[in-house]
Amino acid sequence: MGRVNSERTARLLSQRLEDLAETLERSGASTKSVARLIELASVATLHAVQLELLSPDRAGQIWEGAERRHPVLGQRDARLIERDRRRADVAA
Repeated sequence: MGRVNSERTARLLSQRLEDLAETLERSGASTKSVARLIELASVATLHAVQLELLSPDRAGQIWEGAERRHPVLGQRDARLIERDRRRADVAA
């Protein structure tokens, strides 16, 4: 994986999560809507890992940091989190 592509992907994911969290915090969207948007961001992260644009460790660090800053992102379904971890392990 190229360092430049990896860094760019990490920046894009970080910004996407920040934007998503801020929008969700302001909107007061329903839990179902929030869960769907977070799931889409999670799937995009998984694809970046599978394409080797981002390491599984770096992806996890980005999500953990975003979830600490924005608890709304922590609403990811535990089953989705485990599924993503298994898929990332297989891809690695």
